[in-house]
Amino acid sequence: MNWILLTPELTLLLAAALFLVLACLKPDPRRDYQLAVSMAALTVAAGIACATMSGDLFNHVYRVDLFSQVFKALLSIGFFLVIFLCDDFQGVAPTHHGEGYFLLAVCTLSMMMLASAVHLLAIVLALELSSYSLYILVFLRRDSRWGMITGLRYFLVGASASAIMLFGLALIYGVTGAVHVDILIQRLPAMLDRPMVVTGLLLTLAGFFFKLAVFPFHFWAPEAYQGAPNPVAAFIAAVSKVAAVAILLRIISLAQGNSDLLTRGLIAMAVVSMTVGNLAAIAQRDFKRLMAFSSVAHAGYLLLGMLCMTPAGYAAAMFYGAAVLVMKYTCFMVMTRVAEDGGNLQIDELAGLHRRSPLLALALMMALFSLGGIPPTIGFSGKLIIFVAAMQKGYLVLVIIAMINVVISLYYYLLVLKAAYLDEPTRPRPAISLTIPARLVAVVMIVLIVGLGFYPVALLDLVQAAVLRLP
Repeated sequence: MNWILLTPELTLLLAAALFLVLACLKPDPRRDYQLAVSMAALTVAAGIACATMSGDLFNHVYRVDLFSQVFKALLSIGFFLVIFLCDDFQGVAPTHHGEGYFLLAVCTLSMMMLASAVHLLAIVLALELSSYSLYILVFLRRDSRWGMITGLRYFLVGASASAIMLFGLALIYGVTGAVHVDILIQRLPAMLDRPMVVTGLLLTLAGFFFKLAVFPFHFWAPEAYQGAPNPVAAFIAAVSKVAAVAILLRIISLAQGNSDLLTRGLIAMAVVSMTVGNLAAIAQRDFKRLMAFSSVAHAGYLLLGMLCMTPAGYAAAMFYGAAVLVMKYTCFMVMTRVAEDGGNLQIDELAGLHRRSPLLALALMMALFSLGGIPPTIGFSGKLIIFVAAMQKGYLVLVIIAMINVVISLYYYLLVLKAAYLDEPTRPRPAISLTIPARLVAVVMIVLIVGLGFYPVALLDLVQAAVLRLP
């Protein structure tokens, strides 16, 4: 077996082992952070270096191809960016920093496995490993009561979604007698007229809709975001969505566009997710809760690309998944730097941000403009690509509904910008001091948001080549 193909996963496994050892030693937050950043940077290098590799491993249970490798590169970059936010790791007790890094590494490793798994049991194991790592990360909140309540609710909803998914997989296996994606792709399309097969496929997708926070599997998101430590909330909002897009694309592609019932179900969830997410976000005054409902709305946009069940639709969803990583991370980066003592940030606490830190205010403005689909940003390009793919399939009404939701979302995004640029703080607040690396990351995020908006061709060509590896 060619172990070189597993370089990104083995690098993360080494990082997790190192963090586990650190967790057993005397706590030293500065030492732990420096080692974590170094290992995260090594993971990024491994992910990018192996992007063009391909092959099958473990008796064809694990597939390495351009599709999975692009997602692994995105996951490794997201892991590095979140680790970078942990320079203070406020909200988590110093004695638990090692455990936090360990769980972040294990979760990222399992998400990489999720991108490459082509066997149903391997998919389930990878999904559960990532989910349970996130449950424990939420529990690490220093405010033990708040973190425990949120983590317990997150766990209960997640366990329920996993049970539904397993029941769906049992139905699919009972009808097809297959557990490998390659065999399923041969047998499923001819059986999609059977109610049990369609029901099994929808129930299976429910477990992955949970990770993407698609309605009606979104109820965990506002409380999990609000109750988690700020870097963990950034990880859930930005990085975990990349893994959810990867596995949803692989599972939805099994139908090969031959199920009208599945398509109608995805249409219903996309429309309701967009609408509910945007309308609920309007009433939020906590920044993380607003971002949670915004994620529900963006899950609807992602589904709009997936339900096209065409290479153009899959590429659009993949492109937008990368855009969500950049946009959401930038918002949480600003929130983490502004929030005092690792607490939750109310929107009115952003008042005067343009004077306290012009760079952070600019980064927040560009991220919110991008989330709202204002050109020239990566969010605008991503939405445009999705809408074009949907129009090619004849979903004009869906595109109109999505565009109406985009307009609705501008209202609450502009409310946040109003607080940052126009509102006066209720009390004097000191200037926000940023280190040189923090300034560099903020500048890079701004450049990515604008640069990929002006010139999305390079990333679009990459994802179009990647989706050709799908069944």
